[in-house]
Amino acid sequence: MSFNALLRKKAQYVNFALRRLLDAQQINSDLKEALRYTLFAPGKRIRSVLVLWCCELAGGQANHNAEIAAATIEMVHTYSLVHDDLPAMDNDDFRRGQPTCHKAFDEATAILAGDALLTLAFEILAKEIDEPAVAVKLIGQLAQDAGPGGMIAGQMADLKAEKSVGTKEALEYIHINKTAKMFRCAAAMGAICGGAGKKPFNCLCEYGLRIGLGFQIADDILDVSGSREQLGKTAGKDARAAKCTYPAVVGMEKAKELEKKLANEAIAALEPFGKKADTLRQLAAALLERTR
Repeated sequence: MSFNALLRKKAQYVNFALRRLLDAQQINSDLKEALRYTLFAPGKRIRSVLVLWCCELAGGQANHNAEIAAATIEMVHTYSLVHDDLPAMDNDDFRRGQPTCHKAFDEATAILAGDALLTLAFEILAKEIDEPAVAVKLIGQLAQDAGPGGMIAGQMADLKAEKSVGTKEALEYIHINKTAKMFRCAAAMGAICGGAGKKPFNCLCEYGLRIGLGFQIADDILDVSGSREQLGKTAGKDARAAKCTYPAVVGMEKAKELEKKLANEAIAALEPFGKKADTLRQLAAALLERTR
């Protein structure tokens, strides 16, 4: 089976878990329609699949807790996209190949849909994880990396950096927090579900951080070189908004070099796992060849 087919197959497990969990919720029908619209848009599910693969590597197989954790990180990621696309933030009309939530519904519904996905993720972790100690660790990890010390910090810095002369240090701060920490979170949650010891846990966290930063650099590059049809969202918005991006700050060639360096560093972090980590190595390589 090709790597892309393997990724798609794993993404289906996440979709099944999301449908089951959402169907079980007693939610206002209009709000539920918006949640379905955003959650089941054709996303890549890389963060959530990473949870499953890291659990398999740490514990031998993906388990119930990993499926729950994968679904919840997808909810939090989707909430961040819904809010990021709002007029007060990036003001985008398209996401994942379809109109953004506030365009398909309205701004108020989009705000509430994002709020609902964020809070629902933590409710599900509290209720569905079968070991209280594991639930506490997962909730703490997700709150840490998605909150004001992680993704939100990066988003705030990103907004403040618009229309200013960016530095490499500021750029790294933005993207480590805005994007890379959520990849680290996915790896950490998978490791927790798989019962990883301290050393493998740290190795997987390092891997997640490196591929997350590489993913963001690829995103910056694609915003310059891709089309809306290719990306599933508006292309060229970073330049028009004068955002602090890798091509803008260090140049396109340097950005591509850094992307490759990060992929190699991510692969090096997997050395203690031997051949068992080949799927994660393939993921690091595949992210270098992203076209969307």
